[in-house]
Amino acid sequence: MPTDHSASRPTESASAETASGDTESDDHAPLLDVTDLRTHIHTDRGTVRAVDGVRFAVDRGEAVCLVGESGSGKSVTCESLTGIVPSPPAEMIGGSVSFDGTSLHDRETDLRAFRGDRIGHVFQNPQHALDPVYTVGAQLVEAVEIHREVSDEAARDRAVELLGRVGIPNPVERVEDYPHEFSGGMRQRVALAVALAADPDLLVADEPTTAVDATVQARLLALLRELLDDGMGLLLVTHDLRVVAETADRVLVMFGGTIVERGPVEAVFERPAHPYTQALFDSYDGFARRSDRPARDDVPEDGCRFRAECPHAIEACSGPDQPPEYAVAGDEYHTASCVYYAEDRRADDLLADARAAGPTGIEEDDD
Repeated sequence: MPTDHSASRPTESASAETASGDTESDDHAPLLDVTDLRTHIHTDRGTVRAVDGVRFAVDRGEAVCLVGESGSGKSVTCESLTGIVPSPPAEMIGGSVSFDGTSLHDRETDLRAFRGDRIGHVFQNPQHALDPVYTVGAQLVEAVEIHREVSDEAARDRAVELLGRVGIPNPVERVEDYPHEFSGGMRQRVALAVALAADPDLLVADEPTTAVDATVQARLLALLRELLDDGMGLLLVTHDLRVVAETADRVLVMFGGTIVERGPVEAVFERPAHPYTQALFDSYDGFARRSDRPARDDVPEDGCRFRAECPHAIEACSGPDQPPEYAVAGDEYHTASCVYYAEDRRADDLLADARAAGPTGIEEDDD
């Protein structure tokens, strides 16, 4: 059962996207507002629609988690927000990203004023985020001094403080060490410290707890909750559903470059509605996945992206577009991009049917 964050976080109505696709309005603009984001990656084998019509919002003091398997578009979505996705081969071809009322992709917007300052970014691979020829202290000091007018001594003190906050033992001594002298999990924590150097308003964290043990993970999650309580917004990418349950206010489930389900963490965990979400969650409980699962390049580019694997797929799933997001059981804040919910139907019934059919869509015998 997910942890209840309602006592200390903004309510769902504060920044929720409704089933119609509109974010909450004019009197309460979210910190981050993403609309119809589309990023394509051009390869020798053709164009991959890595992010295909994604929309969501993140409010101040709110944690929004992006979940989905590798290749679903989570990291490319995050990197597209501030234009750090490698270009070429990637190209943002449409959509808008607004941060605190400023359009980030407007030609007149200086993204350098946002990157690393008001928007911190923790990358999935810390070995790519840290320069091997400089000490971690030098890199932290640089991150502080770029965004804040402080003395060298104050910047170094801040670097030591940040290392301690993310759980690096003996930070006064370790601040002089190089990245190769840290384990993978410790480098991940250093990358988080760099992202927090300027006290960002929004933290975009791509798998920040992947390579750490349970004790350190608990400490980092406690730090994230502390920052959320102080008003920082969090967009978190993770494969770990336990981290989602512990941290998230809202969950966005991605597959094939699009969001197939969204809602409050309690609703999505207790009533997973989209067939992909149900299969994803069941995979953590030992429920067998389809052995004939298609390769990533075989995900349909029209209609429902999951229809090639869905045991409930019908002709209406074939397109031409991804199905609209329908309210699940009348809950406008819990929606699924699935034609099954075009009529008022229960997610529990769909899940029961899928499990009865088995992972290949063939009815299973009771024995």
